[in-house]
Amino acid sequence: MKGWTGKVLRVDLSSGSAAAEPLREDWARQYIGSRGLGVRYLFEEVDPRVDPFSPENRLYLVTGPLTGTSASCASRWTAVTKGPLTGAVATSNSGGQWAAHLKFAGYDMVILEGRAASPCYIWIDDGRAEIRDASRLWGKGIWETEELIKEELGTDRVWVAGIGPAGENRVRFASIMNDKYRAAGRSGVGAVMGSKNVKAIAVRGRGAVEVADPEAFHRAVWRLKRLLKENPVTGQGLPTYGTEVLMNIINEVGALPTRNFRQSQFEGAYEISGENLAETRLVRNTACFACTIGCGRLSRISRDGVTRVSVWTSPRHWSAAAEGPEYENAWGLGAETGVSDLDAVVAANSLCNDYGMDPISFGATLGAAMELYESGVITEAEIGMPLPFGSSEALVRMAEATAFRRGFGDALAEGAKRLTERYGRPEFFMGVKGQEFPAYDPRSIQGMGLTYATSNRGACHLKSYTVASEVLGIPEKTDPLATQGKAELVRVFQDLTAWWDSTGLCLFLVFAPVVEVVAEVLSAGTGIPYSQEELMKAGERVFNLEREWIARAGFSTTDDTLPRRLLEEPVPAGPTQGQVNRLREMLDDYYRIRGWEGGRPTRAKLQELGIPA
Repeated sequence: MKGWTGKVLRVDLSSGSAAAEPLREDWARQYIGSRGLGVRYLFEEVDPRVDPFSPENRLYLVTGPLTGTSASCASRWTAVTKGPLTGAVATSNSGGQWAAHLKFAGYDMVILEGRAASPCYIWIDDGRAEIRDASRLWGKGIWETEELIKEELGTDRVWVAGIGPAGENRVRFASIMNDKYRAAGRSGVGAVMGSKNVKAIAVRGRGAVEVADPEAFHRAVWRLKRLLKENPVTGQGLPTYGTEVLMNIINEVGALPTRNFRQSQFEGAYEISGENLAETRLVRNTACFACTIGCGRLSRISRDGVTRVSVWTSPRHWSAAAEGPEYENAWGLGAETGVSDLDAVVAANSLCNDYGMDPISFGATLGAAMELYESGVITEAEIGMPLPFGSSEALVRMAEATAFRRGFGDALAEGAKRLTERYGRPEFFMGVKGQEFPAYDPRSIQGMGLTYATSNRGACHLKSYTVASEVLGIPEKTDPLATQGKAELVRVFQDLTAWWDSTGLCLFLVFAPVVEVVAEVLSAGTGIPYSQEELMKAGERVFNLEREWIARAGFSTTDDTLPRRLLEEPVPAGPTQGQVNRLREMLDDYYRIRGWEGGRPTRAKLQELGIPA
């Protein structure tokens, strides 16, 4: 095989063994890699009804065939498992350096199964793997864990993916962090890793990824780089402001969810925007492996190094520079909680990174708690402090409390759905299938409503980003307030994203017109002549496989919906005043286009795609 290494590392934590096995080449050809390949293994090996924290659940950390190559932004990997936040399939994607070095060490994938008797970490060194004691690492944050592992191994040339206290404490939206700041962030994949008593996976590899046709590969790669450099989004917007370039844009069109989706514009948007971050906090850009965009932000917590809000946290956070926040994180910690204090947002984001916790779900859960508090459902005595919208102190203190499940943080650690149900106000949960919404109000962007409702992993923007078309006009502009044609738009975005996630390339490349070139890169890299049509069919295969798996887990059409607030309560003010999401006008058309019945692939559709019925 070319592109793929052809090897999988299977770690049986219950027996303490780690052994290499051949990659299923037939699955690799059909599902490409990363997200698709991981879901295929999950489909074969994990009972959809299993408890996510059971030893019988498995965690797959999967690269793509282009990961570790010289293709632009070839850094990505996906954590696949049954997610504890939703009970659905979890496919959480990350960048950085770690995945490339896993490929250099000789593996396409690491499978964690069973449960270790005590805390451990996995050490992979040029094809050799061993399970090591991690007792002294347990309870440590991400940053300190990485430094201690490097110290123990006696080298800085080690790349680490691991969990912080949130994963150890099974916070249902805990992340797996790699290279300190990059995150497989959503759905609680870090909590599954913690349930297996695995603190980290450290890798060192001195190999390389072989491609099938080096000359054709490098020609296509250089075309790809030129297109990215010439594009205004990938060549200018993202390098200058990162994903935070979206904050003012989304706010201006009236689609920025604010205070638990009670409003769709935030008066403090500029204060937490990419422009303000660049002017007052930015240290420098950062980039993942082989990245030619450099959208990462290394930011100071405050402009003078002395911040009012971090005095409630560890002293090592007081004046540090750390990566982020990204747009979604700044929204979740900012507009969603009504906090416009950039010091507090950057500090809370740093805590989420170090403790290994998804800032989107944390911020959204805190936003729901703030609404519960302001509605009189929970009291200051119960929480231990006031919890109004806009409280910088609450944002930072609750981030730490949640990661360690201290006090009211224990309730927040369960996520917004369980929190609101616990207090008898489930209508305050803003999400789908148990996962909290990201940073786009679907009343103002109709396609995102259908995207959220039909996402296989719960509310998600990364599995169908119709914002590109409905707001940014990429690849062509569609009316964000119209429902006609949105079913087909969502299907195309879902299938495109599914195969793209499977290659090992960053999704941000799709902002430029590069699909044809990427097909050439993948074909030259693997030696398999993938046409654009075949890639879209592979994406359809991946998406339908996920849907069939969650159907077997117990999900149905009743789960393909939105909260009543978004279906019945109009946007109160702004450019989209009076709008609700008209999901019912789109959903039946979507099912018809998909070839589904009852929200599930028909037997004929499964057979057409080669999926086991």
